[in-house]
Amino acid sequence: MFKKTILIISTLSIFLLGGCSKKDDANDMVSKNEFVLTGLDKKEYVVKQQGSGFVLDGAKEKIVIFDIFATWCPPCQDTASHLTSLQEKFKNDVIIIGLTIEDKVANSKLTEFATKNHAKYILVNSDQNRRLSDAIVNELKLGERYPIPLMVLYKDGKLVNHFVGVTEEEFIESEIKNALGK
Repeated sequence: MFKKTILIISTLSIFLLGGCSKKDDANDMVSKNEFVLTGLDKKEYVVKQQGSGFVLDGAKEKIVIFDIFATWCPPCQDTASHLTSLQEKFKNDVIIIGLTIEDKVANSKLTEFATKNHAKYILVNSDQNRRLSDAIVNELKLGERYPIPLMVLYKDGKLVNHFVGVTEEEFIESEIKNALGK
């Protein structure tokens, strides 16, 4: 009787654990190409990797600019007001998402960065930030120790261009206009 009970428990355990393992593998396959980001505005933004590009759900035919930055970085602070200006100029055609590379930065610190540097675009603070930043950088082949700020422009999942370091607003604006056909 005891052996029979152990055999039944062992068999059930194998099926249950084996089933979970397969399900987790399937979820991992989906999550490797999908990034769920939480903004300071408490909204969720879903970014999917398609080939070598990245697409923001709900941003069809818009240019998505990922600003990869850190709150402590002076060039990143300088860039924030320029990105805000571009967001205002192209409010119907451009979505800017600020991805901090800092792990577990407090929302209050990110809010302080936004206020002090006039960053009036989407800032996300999620455990997915670093993973998405690394995926973008990997596609650009910039190496593990990439410089910031890094601004990467995509339209419909296709790379438009990227800029490293403090970049004149006019250069980014020119790329936006070209991508929009203006």
